[in-house]
Amino acid sequence: MFEAFKGAVVLMAAGGLLSLIHRDVHVVAVKFIAHMHLNPASHYPLIFIDAASNMHDSRLVLLAIGACAYAFVRFLEAYGLYTKKAWAQVLAAVSGTIYVPFEVAKLLHRPTWHHAIFLTINILIVTVMVCALRQRRKNASHDTT
Repeated sequence: MFEAFKGAVVLMAAGGLLSLIHRDVHVVAVKFIAHMHLNPASHYPLIFIDAASNMHDSRLVLLAIGACAYAFVRFLEAYGLYTKKAWAQVLAAVSGTIYVPFEVAKLLHRPTWHHAIFLTINILIVTVMVCALRQRRKNASHDTT
């Protein structure tokens, strides 16, 4: 369910990106920063506004296509996990493992409790998937003997 949720959120983000086509993204970003009562001169809002200034229709379309591809993979993984397919367990283990080095780097660079929690949850997910795959392999070897 979590993978399907991630896919749905990213699919909505892709729709949001497409809704910005033929609009001045810089103006939209400035209005958003003002609506959120953020200081547009502070570090992160300034990065957001600068990035929006360089956003053109072709980039928006490419980002939306990438988001749709990511959502498709998440929906595919969710389906495979729901139907207990081995390939989905491999995909979940690999996709979870990809994030671990980044989460470790974040934790080492700026240790916070939420970085530690994200790392722990991700390691648990990878561990569960690897254990499930080992159990599947063990059961398959017992079935053939």
